[in-house]
Amino acid sequence: MTTDVLFVCVHNAGRSQMAKEIFNTIAKQRRLPYYADSAGTQPATSVHANVAIVLREVGIEILDTKPQFITNEMVEEAQKIVTMGCQVDADQCPAIFIKGVEDWGLPDPKDRPMDEVRSIRDTITEKVTELLSSLASKPSLS
Repeated sequence: MTTDVLFVCVHNAGRSQMAKEIFNTIAKQRRLPYYADSAGTQPATSVHANVAIVLREVGIEILDTKPQFITNEMVEEAQKIVTMGCQVDADQCPAIFIKGVEDWGLPDPKDRPMDEVRSIRDTITEKVTELLSSLASKPSLS
């Protein structure tokens, strides 16, 4: 499956996982032909538990999802790359130096109170909805 959007964060255990799952869920609901993947520059061993909980609250299950390392192939295949907070984590997120990357500047949800994680999820949902609307109004991502 071709990756239209690649969401990247440091550990691929929170923000980028939320963005990927929300993107793919909304795209499917709207019957849009877009697919997103996610990766990290220093992947964790598992998705943050608080992230799985707040996604479950909106009907998205990610318990079996494993963080993955970003590869050159993923970067080359993606039509668009969005980093989740590389401006915030610039020391650990060299993905910010990839040409044409858009950064959403979101805080890492790890160890944050649930209300903050929900707020991050809701912000991601808004940004993903805007991104999908933008993509759907263009003939192609290229």
